[in-house]
Amino acid sequence: MGATQRMSIREVDPEVYKAVGGLNAYVAKGTLGPALCALVDIRASQINRCAWCLDMHTEEAREAGIEQRKIDLVAAWHEAGDMFSAREQAALALTEAVTLISAAGVPDDVWDAVSASFDEKEVVQLIVAIGAINVWNRMNVTVGTTLPAEPFKA
Repeated sequence: MGATQRMSIREVDPEVYKAVGGLNAYVAKGTLGPALCALVDIRASQINRCAWCLDMHTEEAREAGIEQRKIDLVAAWHEAGDMFSAREQAALALTEAVTLISAAGVPDDVWDAVSASFDEKEVVQLIVAIGAINVWNRMNVTVGTTLPAEPFKA
């Protein structure tokens, strides 16, 4: 990706931001909590290589009380031992499976772990949260959204 932003989706069609933001608003009303949602957003954004979203969601994670060390280890959560709870691990595994869904779908073991850690409504909220961050990532990466001069402030 070059240093020049191809277009500003927000300027071209601000209604798109409202539509995708509606997914985020739905999830925010649920019981997943801002810390778990930030971890999901970070992991999907790492996979999708979306610097703009990583800048935003790592700050949101800090604001939600997640320690910097944990934020630093999201990409290696598989190897981080007990740093991530069973619930966080299940959410991160589902995030990876859904973000990379064309590779292997959502394996049964990933689904089983999510089903053991979340009730059905929370699973729906988690799927929507993962879908929403993937939409944001794809929009930003496609048009080459450039980082703001200053870090995002939650």
